[in-house]
Amino acid sequence: MLSARSETILKSIVGQYIVKAAPVPSQSIINDFELAVSSATIRNEMAHLEQEGYITRPHSSAGSIPLDKGYRYYVETLSDIELPLAERLLVSHLFHQVERELEDWLSLAATLTAQLVQNVAVVTLPKPAHCQFQHLELVALKDSLALVVLVLHGAMLRQQLITFDQAMSQEDLTAIANKLNDAYADKTRAKISVNKIKMVAAEQQVADCLLKIMRDEDEQEYEHTSLDGLHFTLNQPEFRRGEGGQVLIELVDGRNLMRTITPEKMGGSKVQVIIGKENRAETIQKYSVVINKYGLPEEAVGVISVVGPTRMPYARTISAVHYISSVLSQMVAELYGRKPEGN
Repeated sequence: MLSARSETILKSIVGQYIVKAAPVPSQSIINDFELAVSSATIRNEMAHLEQEGYITRPHSSAGSIPLDKGYRYYVETLSDIELPLAERLLVSHLFHQVERELEDWLSLAATLTAQLVQNVAVVTLPKPAHCQFQHLELVALKDSLALVVLVLHGAMLRQQLITFDQAMSQEDLTAIANKLNDAYADKTRAKISVNKIKMVAAEQQVADCLLKIMRDEDEQEYEHTSLDGLHFTLNQPEFRRGEGGQVLIELVDGRNLMRTITPEKMGGSKVQVIIGKENRAETIQKYSVVINKYGLPEEAVGVISVVGPTRMPYARTISAVHYISSVLSQMVAELYGRKPEGN
């Protein structure tokens, strides 16, 4: 635990470095806090912080740069800070202006978060651990060709073509759909698999198709995401020359960003901050990640995250991620006819 003076100095160094992206000299710390101590005392405190691994200095007469340990201490001692009321009202208003479509919410959430924090934001589609059957439609297209339209809980719609061994009329297809709707309503793939019912060949073919769609959906983790603000992060001083920024571009292009930044264990409604080398993937250890879940734990859960340099504005980023995740949770709760939990 740092002394009060050391903590004040460390917070000054981190705060100034976040804003200026330049080593922080001792005189700047004195001016920042109007401390009634000499430059020599400040330098001694800075030397102690350096020895303990909170900061580094390129050379003895240079200013200070925070290290991961310094950022971690800074984050852990932050007071709870909310977004300004005007911004919270604007965010809430904008969400209630869009259609009740999950994809629209994702896009808006990513854009607003990126603009608020000036770094890249990624939001995943809320989905249950195991999707549930809601409704099936079969549409005759031509002879033996039909369109399978499967609606899953949470307003997720999936479509797939199916070819039967014989010509099928719309009447035939409607009868199959009605039978499976009655048998499979509100069931997961596991429950459908054990809920055996007598079926003719065409019905079994449709049932197999449904199970495959639902299996694919269950196995998809971060396939449906919305991302915005990449240009903000790439324009940060740390990455303007391409150093480190190329990694982020490659992760985005390869659609691997969420898999890379998401920690193995995520808590409930509490925002998590992963700083630099705390990231499990070595490729992103020049970055910090602020991440939170949203949605309904028993119904559908998504993730909202911000990626930026370790020199990111943590207080604002944490407050933005927390607030927008709470708004998203409210929207998901309304969609499911539930009360939001946490946040």
